[in-house]
Amino acid sequence: ADIARSHKRHHQESASHSRRHAKTVVASSRSSRSGRRYIPEADRPSPTTDIVRTAYAYRGTPYRYGSARPGGFDCSGFTSYVYSKKGVSLPHSAKGQSQVGQKVAPGKLKPGDLVFFHTVTNGISHVGMYVGEGKFVHSSSRRSGGVRVDNLNSGYYQKAFRGARRVSKNEEAKPKPEKK
Repeated sequence: ADIARSHKRHHQESASHSRRHAKTVVASSRSSRSGRRYIPEADRPSPTTDIVRTAYAYRGTPYRYGSARPGGFDCSGFTSYVYSKKGVSLPHSAKGQSQVGQKVAPGKLKPGDLVFFHTVTNGISHVGMYVGEGKFVHSSSRRSGGVRVDNLNSGYYQKAFRGARRVSKNEEAKPKPEKK
């Protein structure tokens, strides 16, 4: 029963997040000169790791809240699915994923690190995967094209960035107990 309630709450939060995140990204990417509604996808760095190659294979996959399948992903569904292909089990929530692995300083990011953002809800509400050269791949929103590459240093994501974690195949990918 607790799992069903948790899953239902995740779906409700994901739907709300998707709507608000899409509006925020669209609003921050409008240009009065060009008339563009969206920021085009960033140039993608060449994949230097197997996990980044796997993530790139899903570029263009539609955003679908609550989903962790190749037919559509929400943000944490995308990262948990890609990591599962490499034998690592991650929670299906951005907040849960922000509690696994080891913290990484922004200047020490490596391709495959998880990057976290405070977008439209309190706390960690969005996750992606660092791919190198200041860029990350993530399942953004339905309106911005689903799985895509964006720049960490863009105004929107730079302001929303809240940290990064490195998860290795050899460690248990379970949230660390919170200190009281």
